[in-house]
Amino acid sequence: MTNSSSITHFLLLAFADTRELQLLHFCLFLAIYLAAILGNGLIITAIACDHRLHTPVYFFLLNLSFLELGSVSTTLPKAMANSLWNTRAISYAGCAVQLFFFLFLIVGECCLLTVMAYDRYTAICKPLHYELVALQTSGCLI
Repeated sequence: MTNSSSITHFLLLAFADTRELQLLHFCLFLAIYLAAILGNGLIITAIACDHRLHTPVYFFLLNLSFLELGSVSTTLPKAMANSLWNTRAISYAGCAVQLFFFLFLIVGECCLLTVMAYDRYTAICKPLHYELVALQTSGCLI
């Protein structure tokens, strides 16, 4: 006789067992989520609307805001739902998808921060060559 059991879902560790604390966690998660959406949305709107901010630094900041919105939206909604509905389960596929997207977005943020650091290094250490290097790295001058 073979073991034919399979994993269909995981049980997450609860932040609190009492309902009042679960609702408090939901409110805190909602406040953090709304603050992240509002802050990154304002950055995206400001950079998109003001043509003076269409420089490499602000282009990187715009992309960083998009990546941050994605990474926050990957994890917090499930945590809020679990706190609100007093559940602890997440499907195996849902956990795998959430982990994949979160790691993909975090690696993207790390790569983008590395490029931003190189951009600032060029602007500070080689100010006379900055425009040429910025155009070459953006693909405008080949």
